[in-house]
Amino acid sequence: MALTRAKKTEKVTMLASELEHSTSAIIGTFKALTASKDYDLRKTVREAGGSYHVVKNKLAARSAKGTKIEAALQGLKGVSSVAYTSGDPVALAKALSTWVKDNAEFTFKLGIVDGKVITVEEIKALATMPGKEELFSKLLFLIQSPAQRLATVINATGRDLAVVLGQGVEKEKFAAGAAAPAAPVAETASPAPVAEAVPVTEAAHTEEAAAGEQPSGAAQPENATASQAGEAAAEPVEGA
Repeated sequence: MALTRAKKTEKVTMLASELEHSTSAIIGTFKALTASKDYDLRKTVREAGGSYHVVKNKLAARSAKGTKIEAALQGLKGVSSVAYTSGDPVALAKALSTWVKDNAEFTFKLGIVDGKVITVEEIKALATMPGKEELFSKLLFLIQSPAQRLATVINATGRDLAVVLGQGVEKEKFAAGAAAPAAPVAETASPAPVAEAVPVTEAAHTEEAAAGEQPSGAAQPENATASQAGEAAAEPVEGA
């Protein structure tokens, strides 16, 4: 039974609201697809984070107006179905490609990712790429890797120190009552040579000489005798 204009408008509005936030889509076609397989296909798409609809070509073109997947839904021919998502396009491509391998009744027409229309071969290539979650995991690993290595080195240093200290305690290297090794005895410096004691008499003579006096008991110089003889000659002789 042909759809009335009001029914068509309702379907277009409903599909347009679903496609509004979609960023990627894969359009396919099928032939003699059973109800059980159709149900299985829809389940596969849902598990990949997408939605699936069998659409009339003109209604699909009208519903996609102004959306990011508009270019892929224009000018379609024959039976068409669309699987679309606002999430990971790789996950959707992987899920559909895996399902199609076991269900030859379904084939791809084209796809679109972030406004760029892709061919059937590009859909298959997309299915072999790592998904967003896998890429994020790898990126996070690369970011955290230097920090993890640093933490490993720091932890290893602490463990090694703990092992060394533990071994020292076991061997009583750090026992509280352990006698400390005797410090090496420094060689005793040789005493400075002591000056020989000067006899008291010689010391006294030295002081007297410094004062300009002759030391007592010292021999008189030869000119002293001559001087005394001169003085004696100078004295007047009584009765002379």
